[in-house]
Amino acid sequence: MALTLVIGNKNYSSWSMRPWMALKAAGIAFDEIVIPLYTGDADKQRILDVTRSGKVPALIDGDVTVWDSLAIIEYAAERFPDARLWPQNVAARAHARSISAEMHSGFMALRNECGMNIHRPIRSKSLSDDAKANIARIQQIWTECRAQHGGQGPYLFGSFSGADAMFAPVVHRFRTYAIDVAPPVRAYMETMLANAAFQEWTSAALAEALVIEKFEVD
Repeated sequence: MALTLVIGNKNYSSWSMRPWMALKAAGIAFDEIVIPLYTGDADKQRILDVTRSGKVPALIDGDVTVWDSLAIIEYAAERFPDARLWPQNVAARAHARSISAEMHSGFMALRNECGMNIHRPIRSKSLSDDAKANIARIQQIWTECRAQHGGQGPYLFGSFSGADAMFAPVVHRFRTYAIDVAPPVRAYMETMLANAAFQEWTSAALAEALVIEKFEVD
């Protein structure tokens, strides 16, 4: 039985992008159901019918339902160990999980001020000191990972991992809001922008017609 991943709009739903990228880039087969966000009670009920959290993404695997982006990636890593969604080295795996958890629970200023909106024309905006601090920390994370693991491949830990999936929406944010970044960060962003799964998500997002006004104000 194939997995089913329930997601929101690809243009806006950064949380949906993370497990979608992880599964797609790792070659794990799944069916996809898109439920538009903020479109009324009917679609809200469709999400509630999948998970009582009332939020996407959610992964359905037979009788098992997993919600929350990072939980889905962890489940996929256990379910499909050959996909190697986490680094094989113990120390590198701990590092990857730590930065993924930091992304999962932090960087609220950047999230609030630079929401994912792939349709948005590329241009900079004025940011708070807190958002600038978030950007500096993310650049530090990426630069340190590339310095330690760059000899093994172009991603944060050499090969593509769950950590890259967790930071994928940030690549869009940095690009969309014309964030000035250091050369190692730019090189990593170019790697992600060239990733086939990343490009597939982006193309689908650009093809969406639904506009959610609350996410268009900046």
